[in-house]
Amino acid sequence: MDAGNPRMAVEIAGVVLKNPVMVSSGTFGSGMEYAEMLDLSKLGAVTTKGISAVPWEGNAVPRICETPSGMLNAIGLQNPGVEVFLERDLPFLAAQDTAVIVNVAGHEPEEYYRVVDRLAEADGIDLLEINLSCPNVRAGGLTLGTDPEMVEEVTAECVRRAGRPVIIKLTPNVTDIRTIARAAEAGGAGAVSLINTLTGMKIDTERQTFLLANRTGGLSGPAIRPVAVRMVYEVSHAVSIPVIGMGGIMCAQDALEFLLAGASAVSVGMANFVNPYVTLEVIDGIREYLVRKKIPDVRELVGAVR
Repeated sequence: MDAGNPRMAVEIAGVVLKNPVMVSSGTFGSGMEYAEMLDLSKLGAVTTKGISAVPWEGNAVPRICETPSGMLNAIGLQNPGVEVFLERDLPFLAAQDTAVIVNVAGHEPEEYYRVVDRLAEADGIDLLEINLSCPNVRAGGLTLGTDPEMVEEVTAECVRRAGRPVIIKLTPNVTDIRTIARAAEAGGAGAVSLINTLTGMKIDTERQTFLLANRTGGLSGPAIRPVAVRMVYEVSHAVSIPVIGMGGIMCAQDALEFLLAGASAVSVGMANFVNPYVTLEVIDGIREYLVRKKIPDVRELVGAVR
């Protein structure tokens, strides 16, 4: 392999991605709006917004606010439901020359299974990402993702129904994320992705009220990156399946931290709101780093820091 033209492809649960950079669920829609600004075929994968069995309106407003080095969101997984996704969004995604990861959301296990069953019938989907970790859905997303027995049970059932590899998205709002990762692996997950947002709160001191109608929301952005890197490092040493790292990636250097900590791929989230071209800049930056360091294959970076 020529060090001046390094290999960028990686493999996640048997699916080959042309490079290790994807977008995080909830920050990119299904890619239609971003396709007007950037070539989606240059991404390793597009991960959709969370898809539920029926349309969800999401939480009351206000449901987003800025914080130092980040943002709080309490969107509540607003989405049009799986039927609209299959009819409108999937044909668009399937026509793109990139891997397609569909994020699955639900209030309870049976809702996840309904979505997985419908998606199992569809072509053009490479992987499913099961979101067991969203802190904004009151009816059980957080609770489910913090219970190892439930994580293993739901993972196993989703894997049985999916007909394709399954990624489990992990919550950081637990005592030991390694326990949850091992449960996902035991259930047959092909990979895990982490971290989802940290639960946070912001108060308007002048009005003496909560800034988010939901009171709490998910904290994302650079503020959580050190926590995310630490958790990726821990999980990569706890399981044998690939880890997808995310949490506050704003540039190539941030992404490289996750790879060196043990992530096989990375996912860019909040930065898409700030700079719609950030993913392409991250891909170019990783490639330039490999050339500068004379490393012929991006996979040599994965877990290089021990």
